[in-house]
Amino acid sequence: MRMIFDPMDHPAPLASTNGDHVSLRFSQGEMQSLMSLQHPTHLVLPYTRTMMGFLSLVQKPAHILMIGLGGGSLAKFCHHYLPETRITVVEINPHVIAMRRHFQVPDDDARFRVVCADGADFVRDTRKTFDVILVDGFDADGQSAQLSNKAFYDSTCRVLRPKGVIAINLDSDHPAHSVFLERIHTSFRGNMVVIGVPERANHIVFATSGLPINLGTMGLTAALELLGLDAHTQIQSELQRIVQLVDDENRFPAIDLHAIGRPP
Repeated sequence: MRMIFDPMDHPAPLASTNGDHVSLRFSQGEMQSLMSLQHPTHLVLPYTRTMMGFLSLVQKPAHILMIGLGGGSLAKFCHHYLPETRITVVEINPHVIAMRRHFQVPDDDARFRVVCADGADFVRDTRKTFDVILVDGFDADGQSAQLSNKAFYDSTCRVLRPKGVIAINLDSDHPAHSVFLERIHTSFRGNMVVIGVPERANHIVFATSGLPINLGTMGLTAALELLGLDAHTQIQSELQRIVQLVDDENRFPAIDLHAIGRPP
């Protein structure tokens, strides 16, 4: 595994505060992360709530791998609300990791750690397996090329446990978006659904290494019952929307794969 230590290889992000919110950006353009100072474990950006849809498939993950730290929204949520879950976060940019205290990302301990490494190298070389993999690999140039190729998707499929699930955040406006979807479809043998994020140019792809994704393999009620009221309130409506979209896909299989879940 190639460890990344030289800060000169990576751009430094910008953090700015506006009222109750702190944002992480690489420029004045696209926002990478947003945190509420009053509620630092809350999921503020809509796409992060969509990515938590993995809970409808894996309610009690023993080990989650996250590719991309950013402001740590998903890491903090999972660390706080899934207290029995081990979490490994892989982040390539040391400047981002250096800002972890600014965004109240927990310190490393027995069940939580942040690794400075290339996410593609990590999944290629690791001998560990994971119940859940969350891929949120955006940088100053947008969607990461090394986290969008066939070799990376093949590697994530290999390290995913038999009943595990991967959630991948994609830019639906990327010119190669359909190519990325086809790569995921091939690597995971068609066991995938694509969910659009309302009012955002994001598609969240959920894929499994073996199990089909349908109402028979999803457990929305069980997922919500295991969460505390605070977490339940944050993601209940989004998980319900995801389950409904999956139901619609299975009842109307002729829908274009690339259009599934696209908001009107």
